[in-house]
Amino acid sequence: MRRLTSACAFVSSLALVAACTEEAAAPPEAVPPSPASTAPAAPPVSYACESGQSIAVAYPDTSTAQLSYRGQTYVLRTAQSASGARYIGSGVEWWTANRDGTESATLSRLGPDEEIGTVVLERCSRPSSPSTATGPDMVQVPGPGGISDPPCKGPQLRLSTEGGDAGAGSRVTIIGVQNIGTQACHIHGYPSVALQDAQGRELTAIRTEQRPGGYSRPGQANILVTLAPQEKAFFDIAWSAMPHEGQGERVCPRAARIRVTAYGDTSPVTLDQALQPCGGRISVSPIRAEAEPAPVPSA
Repeated sequence: MRRLTSACAFVSSLALVAACTEEAAAPPEAVPPSPASTAPAAPPVSYACESGQSIAVAYPDTSTAQLSYRGQTYVLRTAQSASGARYIGSGVEWWTANRDGTESATLSRLGPDEEIGTVVLERCSRPSSPSTATGPDMVQVPGPGGISDPPCKGPQLRLSTEGGDAGAGSRVTIIGVQNIGTQACHIHGYPSVALQDAQGRELTAIRTEQRPGGYSRPGQANILVTLAPQEKAFFDIAWSAMPHEGQGERVCPRAARIRVTAYGDTSPVTLDQALQPCGGRISVSPIRAEAEPAPVPSA
């Protein structure tokens, strides 16, 4: 396991470990997983994190979670919790809870006893419903190569602005994701979206929320889209344009660029895109095959 920074190297108290800075919260090295089971693989679930990262988790059975984060896979087992579902193993803790149609989750580094999470690495969420407790249904939209085509990766993708809408205090922009490679690939789920300023620094105060179907198709199941070379898939980014004065917000932060990472990938692709989201959040829809206009939500 990677050492914490020097500021935390000599800390022995569990409470003080939890208070270490984010600089000390690098994820531990993943423990090699056990031999693969012969049971059918469970489809992974995508969580959007406040940092702009995404975490993919597969729940192959009621006692196991396989978590993919920053290019590493962690195999976890269920652990006792007062509420929600908690998994530990490979040096990390994954704790989820459902409330009001949203599944929130926290990824933490385990403390010295390897039983309790002490340093939070990520705070994440995804839409949920009683019928989709272990991930949304996946509907395939086949292309020339079908599902056998590999997942789309950052180097073969290009982003573009495909329109949008503006209403009473709300904005929606449609983002196109084009396969500029020479081979077909597939893309699905919620892309990981982070905002950057003109100097390329991430606006970490703005969190990303997943919205099923976006504003054009609320509640629609996730779609797996196979892209032939030069074909596009699409998703929406939506935000409030009205400062939340009741929370002390007078001027909303300005973003000059978006950084997008396809579900299950670690290679981001960027697009110069000016937006000024208020309220500290943006909403992202799942990938879809059509670029139909996205009606703006009511204020």
